[in-house]
Amino acid sequence: MPILAKESDIFPEQLLDAPESTASVGPWWALYTLPRREKDLMRRLRVMGLSFYAPIIESRKRSPQGRIRKSYLPLFAGYVFMPGDDEDRSRALTTNCISRCLTVPDAGQLVEDLRQIRRLILAGAPLTLESRIQPGTPVRVRSGPLMGVEGVVVRRQNRERLLVAVRFLQQGASLLLEDFQVEPI
Repeated sequence: MPILAKESDIFPEQLLDAPESTASVGPWWALYTLPRREKDLMRRLRVMGLSFYAPIIESRKRSPQGRIRKSYLPLFAGYVFMPGDDEDRSRALTTNCISRCLTVPDAGQLVEDLRQIRRLILAGAPLTLESRIQPGTPVRVRSGPLMGVEGVVVRRQNRERLLVAVRFLQQGASLLLEDFQVEPI
C-alpha cells in the first residue's frame, strides 16, 4: 500500500491567519473521530465546505530493511477542530466518521493555541507529542522564526523542551529548546 502525500490539514487556508478572523468568533467543536478516520473526515468536511483544522506532522520510521518511510500523521490523534453553529455540527455528523462532538468552552483560547501549533509546524520544527501538561516555567520565544510563541518548559530525557499546549485537550507538542531562545513571562 503506497504512503500518500501530505494533504491540507486546514480549510480554508486562512482560517487561523488573522487575529480578527471569524475563527475566534462563535462556537468551536472538537470532533472526536472513529479510530484512524481523521483524514477521511477532513476530506468529507472539505467537500461539504465546512471549515476545520487538524494539525498533521511528518513521521519518519525505518523499515526492517533499513529504508526510511515518511508518512503524515495527525498530531492529536482522533481530533478534528471545527468552527461553526449547530447546523454545521449536524452536517459534520452525517459523515459517519465522528464518534462524539465536544463543545469547546473557551473558543478564543483554543484558536490561539492552534495558531501557535500551526506556527511550529510551518516553521518545520521537529515536534514531539506531549500527552499531559506538566507544571513548569511559562516562557516566550524571544528571537527567530518562532518569536512570540508562548509555552512551558518541560524536561524530557534529560533535555529541556518548549511545550506548546492545546489546553482544551491537555495535550501539546514540544521541541528542543536552547536557554538563550526564551524569556520568562
